Amino acid sequence: MSMPKIECTHIDKCCAASSLLQSIALEETAISHILNAEGEKLQKAVSLSCNLDDLVKINKSVEDMADRLTTLETVLKSKLEFIKPILADCDVPHHKPE
Repeated sequence: MSMPKIECTHIDKCCAASSLLQSIALEETAISHILNAEGEKLQKAVSLSCNLDDLVKINKSVEDMADRLTTLETVLKSKLEFIKPILADCDVPHHKPE
């Protein structure tokens, strides 16, 4: 799978804001994959009947990751709040149904 590319043929304020919005969406997708992997990690540990110490360590690892993702979500929300007024001023072409 190749990396997604965000391209604008004409760089202007609206194109830049749109690219930022797309990058936020891509980061949100990555976060969802990370959260899913952390959930699978917990399920695997429980299914293997790990001892209590191992389960506590794994739980701490998942908790730390969730904390980091919460911080990232706050940053992404700030980015979104910053670009929303710019996007509101942009003309969005409406696609006609075929």
